[in-house]
Amino acid sequence: MLGCARLAALQQLEYRFNLIADTMIQPFIVGLVEITLWVAFFASTGRAELVGFSRESYLAYALWAAFISRVSTSWMYESMMIEDVESGNVNAVLVRPISFFEYYLGQLMGYKVLTTAISLMAPIAICLFLDLPVDMTRLPVALALVFYYLILVHLISMVIASLGFFFTRIHHLTVAKNITLWMLTGEFFPLDIAPEPLKSILIALPFSSAVFRPVGYMTGRVSLASIGEGFVSITIGIVIVGVVATYLWNAGRKRYSGTGA
Repeated sequence: MLGCARLAALQQLEYRFNLIADTMIQPFIVGLVEITLWVAFFASTGRAELVGFSRESYLAYALWAAFISRVSTSWMYESMMIEDVESGNVNAVLVRPISFFEYYLGQLMGYKVLTTAISLMAPIAICLFLDLPVDMTRLPVALALVFYYLILVHLISMVIASLGFFFTRIHHLTVAKNITLWMLTGEFFPLDIAPEPLKSILIALPFSSAVFRPVGYMTGRVSLASIGEGFVSITIGIVIVGVVATYLWNAGRKRYSGTGA
């Protein structure tokens, strides 16, 4: 897997402009838009706080959510996995001394380590410049939770890719999944401002560990205990989705007839 991770990093470094656009420009623009929306919201309502948190706290959350959400997604490698199954290129992976799951997990982690190291420089600099309420000492723990969450995301990608053995043109499932996670992770809004019982349900799900828990921990919205709960919920999700992914992958391979590349 280490070799796959190195391969993914080298591939990204070949196209430096695309790398900068993906890790810096796009999340910066998204963060700027979300910050503008929160500034407009507080200006229009005349409030100084919302659910006990100041405007600066929401600005810090919006900024970091835009960057952390880029770390916790894997649509690119999911699309590659689907394409391999649909085109028959999966043949080349099946004969290698590494599983399809490990092959793409290694590449995903290598890509994320590289892009995270680059992308996080911007929000750190902006927070220091604007003096936003963010505890940078909590960043390592927050990132550990996000990278653990990536295993669950990759298993979900395995489920979707395995469906390629049974159906054709399943790329639209990736779009539907990304839109759903956009709402469930806390990227769109902090989950703790949702009404009960929706608030408790959303936070209890493992998807809150993609954005809300790590960003909330850094901005003081959640405690260290919530991070521990996040690891537990992700573990439960990994077990459940892992069983489904394993079943679909094995069933798909049994009916698969490799005639492509």
